[in-house]
Amino acid sequence: MENTQESISNLRKDYTKAELNETELLKSPFEQFELWLTHAIETQQPEPNAMFLATVNSEGSPSGRIVLLRSFAEGVFCFFTNYESRKALQMDDNAKVSASFFWAGLERQIRIEGTVSKVTAAQSDAYFQSRPRGSQVGAWASPQSNEIPDRGYLQQSVEEVEAKFVDDAPIPRPSFWGGYQISPTYFEFWQGRASRLHDRLVYKKDGDNWQITRLAP
Repeated sequence: MENTQESISNLRKDYTKAELNETELLKSPFEQFELWLTHAIETQQPEPNAMFLATVNSEGSPSGRIVLLRSFAEGVFCFFTNYESRKALQMDDNAKVSASFFWAGLERQIRIEGTVSKVTAAQSDAYFQSRPRGSQVGAWASPQSNEIPDRGYLQQSVEEVEAKFVDDAPIPRPSFWGGYQISPTYFEFWQGRASRLHDRLVYKKDGDNWQITRLAP
């Protein structure tokens, strides 16, 4: 078997599916985002709303993970999590975040930078009630990001929550769970091109307007 290190160093793929030109770019980065996300959904890209969320810990080091975008409207991008999780504590300490979307099948990537804040309790309540019941139970049962002794501990916690909310009674949102919204100040739309000469078009917030520039690949 070929050495793994040698194997990955020889991996090559030329991106040739599309191009991204200034003349085709929409004036609003939110409209451009919706255009690309819609295309990702319609072409059945895996987990099209999955985004890599990067936060900063108390020591100034980056920390990243995949979360799911649940809505984008009125200039913000919303996702939900446990307010006592590692990422939530980091966002409470430092509101600057970045998020990335990558659709390999389309050879496209979007990078977003901005600040994060909590959504209203009413928004968190509404989304929580739209979740499958199993996910609602899981939100109550999991002490997210905390150490637990084993899988059995988690299963026991689930059983205790299920015993508390019986007969299909509505499960209320736990106070330690809810949504965040990212208010972007920067977007980069990346389209893979041949010979690594990719298209990179950037929107930067300038007051109430957006400036569009091109970056070298």
